[in-house]
Amino acid sequence: MNSDRLEAFSDGVLAIIITIMVLELKVPEGDTLASLQPLIPTFTTYVLSFVYLGIYWNNHHHLMHATEKINGAVLWVNLHLLFWLSLFPFATGYMGENHFEPLPTALYGFVLLMASLAWNILLFALRKNHSQDTLVHQAYMATRKSLLSPILYAMATILSFFHPLVAVAIYLLVAILWFIPSKKVETTAV
Repeated sequence: MNSDRLEAFSDGVLAIIITIMVLELKVPEGDTLASLQPLIPTFTTYVLSFVYLGIYWNNHHHLMHATEKINGAVLWVNLHLLFWLSLFPFATGYMGENHFEPLPTALYGFVLLMASLAWNILLFALRKNHSQDTLVHQAYMATRKSLLSPILYAMATILSFFHPLVAVAIYLLVAILWFIPSKKVETTAV
């Protein structure tokens, strides 16, 4: 099987997730700058989550470009990733509506952690499904940021209970690390 349908399905799911997230943004009652102020935490969380979903979409696109074939295991592992990404609207709304309180911030970090682990499992499944000389193996070797990200998410999730804003800063830091997708796919392509 090739990856066209998998990529199209994943694109559709991510588009729906982003749509659900934006629908959670409530229009303020007034028409002044002061009426927008209570929305700052929710909007900030929305922007961070939108960036994260964009990062996953962009990297998923690059990954599917490097993929020559998929199997049933890859389909299930991809669904596992989409499951965790589908929790972004809930985690985003929960953290934003509760103004970065400890438990909502920790839950947000837990969802980021699980999505990161699901991404790494998807990479493992695809690499297992391809021979060593393929683009998936050449472009998607274990990197520092793929190993460091789950560690940072786990640390930030725990830190959320003591210093939620520091945890959010770590979530932002990891997003910055992943903002530019790996050039290995483009430079390694034959």
